[in-house]
Amino acid sequence: MTEQRKYFGTDGIRGRVGQSAINPEFVLKLGWAIGRVLVNGVRRKVLIGKDTRISGYMLEASLEAGLSAAGVDIRLLGPMPTPALAYLTQTFRAQAGIMISASHNPYFDNGIKFFGPDGFKLPDEMERKIEAQIEKPLETVDSKDLGRAERIDDATGRYIEFCKSTIPARTRMTGLKVVLDCANGATYRIAPYVFSELGASVTTINSEPDGFNINAACGAIDLKHLQQTVLEQNADLGIAFDGDGDRVMMVDHKGEIVDGDEIVYMIGKHRLERNVLQGGVVGTVMSNYGLERALGELKIPFVRSLVGDRYVLAELLKQGWELGGENSGHVICLSNTTTGDGIVSALQVLFAMYIENCDLHSLKQGMHKMPQILVNVEVGDPKRVASDAAMVAAVKDVEQQLSDRGRVLVRASGTEPVVRIMIESDDATRNQTLAEQLAECVKSIN
Repeated sequence: MTEQRKYFGTDGIRGRVGQSAINPEFVLKLGWAIGRVLVNGVRRKVLIGKDTRISGYMLEASLEAGLSAAGVDIRLLGPMPTPALAYLTQTFRAQAGIMISASHNPYFDNGIKFFGPDGFKLPDEMERKIEAQIEKPLETVDSKDLGRAERIDDATGRYIEFCKSTIPARTRMTGLKVVLDCANGATYRIAPYVFSELGASVTTINSEPDGFNINAACGAIDLKHLQQTVLEQNADLGIAFDGDGDRVMMVDHKGEIVDGDEIVYMIGKHRLERNVLQGGVVGTVMSNYGLERALGELKIPFVRSLVGDRYVLAELLKQGWELGGENSGHVICLSNTTTGDGIVSALQVLFAMYIENCDLHSLKQGMHKMPQILVNVEVGDPKRVASDAAMVAAVKDVEQQLSDRGRVLVRASGTEPVVRIMIESDDATRNQTLAEQLAECVKSIN
């Protein structure tokens, strides 16, 4: 059994700003702790990136002070997508990358994610070492050994060129009309350049961050504005990112949503046809059964992991495969990146459109999603509620009603104070009724 960690969750450390661990005092100590774990008497270098939340300034300064006190040099990237930090940590030969972001959460939340020198998220063992160091008294190195901080001015250009390099240089998007929804987040400067430099005609929405509007009724978690704009502009497609750019969702020219399951399907099918798909595909317990069925028809192996991109990644490495993702839009292409990357994943889909000379709506044909409903119920203690005996009994009752004609999943979120309910079967009306039934059970327990 994995040892329970005190501060780290499924995706770094996350919470309400000013509460729990997301406050200047703790984050300063956290920076010092990771510095001490990394240093071991050797001069080290750490990169810090952030999304566009107002609290990023405060937390960046706290991390910088803690790392400097431990004798670690700091390179500041400014607003930058999470996958960009992972890539730049490798190219700058840094010992770690630290991302200040709460991903798709509202502006009043924030978090800290860590990447190792290989661009992968830190393993559990390293996180445990950091937690152990946090419990020790903070000791500042001698003044001559304090870390120095510098800002990297060309980080944006470096990452833009990397993104473009993930598809063949011959690829041209001339004539393609694309709408980008940047969620007022970390992709707001980079994404428009990437797609326009490849020849697309780009319209950008939600690309004016003010520190408070990140993920606010926009981006990958709310596609209504993107759907409306695609139809109004008569665009070929729309692409939506979340606040830190590691998720992507799409909208075709008809205004239909194309989710992470369909994106994984399109990339997998295209790579199979080009004979470059390595192994099979990893989804999660939330992946639509339609994905599993469509991949099966193509004879592409499919396995499910727990929810969370770290679990998808772990299964990919275990299987020796390269492609996996979640229906929420986390898509990992290990042949291109080390983590979920919204821009890179979108480019793989557009490359398939280019090669097959078809639109997005046509490209997604072949996968037919089973009706699925997702309901989030806010609670005080998600883990307690999800494991409560009454909840377990309610889930069992729903499973019996569905028999072998559908699936039910109730789980505690690892990133928000909610219990997530998923019902999947061929009967959409029944899905709604059963989901509401379970939601009432959650509320009664809470």
